[in-house]
Amino acid sequence: MKFENASRLVGTSLLAAVAWCVGVSLPGQAQAAQPGAAVKAPAKVRVIVAFKPGSGAGARAAIAGAGGRVLLDLDEADGVAIELPASAVAALRRSPHVEFVEDDPVRHAFRPPGSQVRRPALLPARSPEQVPYGIPMVQADLVSDALASDRMLCIIDSGIDRGHADLAGISVDGVNLTDSGRWFTDENSHGTHVAGIVAAVDNAIGVVGVLPHRRISLFIAKVFDAEGSAPSSLIARAMLHCMRARANVVSMSLGGATTSRIEARVADLLARRNMLVIAAAGNEGDDTVSYPAGFASVVSVAAVDASKTVASFSQFNSDVELAGPGVDVLSTVPVGSQIGASLKVGATNYPVGELEGSPFATATGPLADFGFGDAPAAGSMSGKICLISRGAISFAAKVLNCQDSGGVGAVVYNNAPGDVNGTLGTTVTTIPSVGALQTDGALMLGQLGQPATVAVFPTRDAYAYYSGTSMSTPYVSGVAALVWSYFPHCTASEIRASLDKSAQDLGTPGRDVYYGFGLVQAKAAHTRIGMLGCGH
Repeated sequence: MKFENASRLVGTSLLAAVAWCVGVSLPGQAQAAQPGAAVKAPAKVRVIVAFKPGSGAGARAAIAGAGGRVLLDLDEADGVAIELPASAVAALRRSPHVEFVEDDPVRHAFRPPGSQVRRPALLPARSPEQVPYGIPMVQADLVSDALASDRMLCIIDSGIDRGHADLAGISVDGVNLTDSGRWFTDENSHGTHVAGIVAAVDNAIGVVGVLPHRRISLFIAKVFDAEGSAPSSLIARAMLHCMRARANVVSMSLGGATTSRIEARVADLLARRNMLVIAAAGNEGDDTVSYPAGFASVVSVAAVDASKTVASFSQFNSDVELAGPGVDVLSTVPVGSQIGASLKVGATNYPVGELEGSPFATATGPLADFGFGDAPAAGSMSGKICLISRGAISFAAKVLNCQDSGGVGAVVYNNAPGDVNGTLGTTVTTIPSVGALQTDGALMLGQLGQPATVAVFPTRDAYAYYSGTSMSTPYVSGVAALVWSYFPHCTASEIRASLDKSAQDLGTPGRDVYYGFGLVQAKAAHTRIGMLGCGH
């Protein structure tokens, strides 16, 4: 979903332009455009306006008087998102009916920068059901979800593939706040992956979720289309829908770097309504704060890997409260939503991942060393597969230089251990391009001249490995709903305190910026509340 400001040109005479700017008409002025200099209409901006208590009508009148157009109502939070001329913002701020006016920052579905989605080593639909490593890690296998029917968990994301075989039969409702599909379709795949972590069914195929027996109720608030971005006001609107649906837990695998007063106001409102709000800490791998995770009323979740070590991408700061499994997490995705890649050189098949933005295509030719790919050489790679070392310039430039040199496919191998998580950004190429391991690149340098085939293609996978605090967040949300189902008399704040106090301490003793209080633990929290009571 894109949110852009539009401008238009109005043809008029210079005198008429002056009259238009001050809001008067000239005697005998014709309505038709006159020859002369073109004048740009006032630039429009999208902002959030919060009303003073009891001043909604006056504030809306002020908005209309300023030339504003309401885009989204946030009635329960005494606010609206509007579009209006940028020149009118200052005057609107001075209205006696307006508490504040703020920008409407963008939120994104969180994935690690340049992340590479891994395909499962097997197709679970044809194989025995798998228990993802995160399930025993958070002790979800030690606490039955037999009582979960009295809990509702709201997922704010990109929708859900309700027809997925591993999500069929779950009690689920929702609302679509986008122009894309329905709430029960998922054009991004992110929301379906999150939902599977929470509730994938124990049905002898695929995987299992934290609450796998179709007892938990889900409410889906769809805010993302295929692009995975939405304004903060839409996230706030989604949270209010969760409140209307009477959800107990709200899970948000999303965020952005800019705070929002109205979003914080809504999060606080949900907390006062006895709802537990949980959000991803972010995937920038630094000490910056992402929102809504950074609000005091929201639990901020970091990511750890299978060895319980904090993920390199997980943001670390004093707001981090709990940690959950977030590296190479296997879960559900809509069939046909994933992209596969393959590479064969001579008789050897190499594991590769597509460079994000590569076209779907297959190419065959002799493997040729293209160095760092930092300069095109017309005809030097004609009909060949370019073997390129990472470094010096961008992935997009390397692939374009290969293409401009006559290459029909590109293989970029890493210059350090680990996968190549690369993207072509907005650069359009016509040849398939993939990333390979550093060790495999060294082996391929000994196979120059041998026939190579590289391919990038859509897959029929119903499951995929994703990494991110987006994945750790539903683990914590699912555990919260699971534990709370046994103690519905506890308040949201008491459940939050019990989860914090029962977490497995990791890293520096006590709460720290990387793990917060530690790895969420379902059985430990259940036992603690049973022995000591809510929140103790």
